[in-house]
Amino acid sequence: MPKASALSDLPATSPAHLHQPDLEALRPPFSTHKPRILILYGSLRAVSYSRLLAHEASRLLEHFGCEVRIFDPEGLPLPDGAPVTHPKVQELRELSAWSEGQVWVSPERHGAMSGIMKAQIDWIPLSVGSVRPTQGKTLAVMQVSGGSQSFNAVNQMRILGRWMRMITIPNQSSVAKAFQEFDSDGRMKPSSFYDRVVDVCEELVKFTWLTRDASACLTDRYSERREEAKKLERRVGLKSI
Repeated sequence: MPKASALSDLPATSPAHLHQPDLEALRPPFSTHKPRILILYGSLRAVSYSRLLAHEASRLLEHFGCEVRIFDPEGLPLPDGAPVTHPKVQELRELSAWSEGQVWVSPERHGAMSGIMKAQIDWIPLSVGSVRPTQGKTLAVMQVSGGSQSFNAVNQMRILGRWMRMITIPNQSSVAKAFQEFDSDGRMKPSSFYDRVVDVCEELVKFTWLTRDASACLTDRYSERREEAKKLERRVGLKSI
């Protein structure tokens, strides 16, 4: 490990909250239970290629040893259009809390992810009390397009994943002319597009195994440690008045 700088060289820091990386915490013993993966898809169409792609991903993830659940967005209200006690909202939030990794699959509409996809993500809170429900979870992003290959939807979902403090894997899938890539039984045909879906699922599983037990360490931040200490000082100060 590189030698730490002298604190005199870092006058803007708070030394009490400036921690060295904990190598043991970064390499904890592996949990042995199956990785828990939640899949969201962004269309309600009777023939939905994002849903078909979600199910292809589910089969692959199960083959790689994961426990997989797919959320059905049918009946989910618009964000803020119903209380958080709505059954579909509760179902989505409970699945998100249960998951250790997620896959987001959206069609591209008007050059962007679908509103149905965004609504699901918007219902997942950034924080519940002191808990951040998505922080440290892994994420893979995929999209389907009716025309030529595009990356608008996956790029937008990457931004959202970062905003929600998720570990978004490097690989991604964008299936062009999706109507040509599935057979009459709804199964994806062999192709370079399918090969990339396999790559993404394989990579997601590896990253989930690698990070899930160390996620608390990976997402532990100097700024937040300092902020929490200030809050505690204020509470203690108020009690002493």
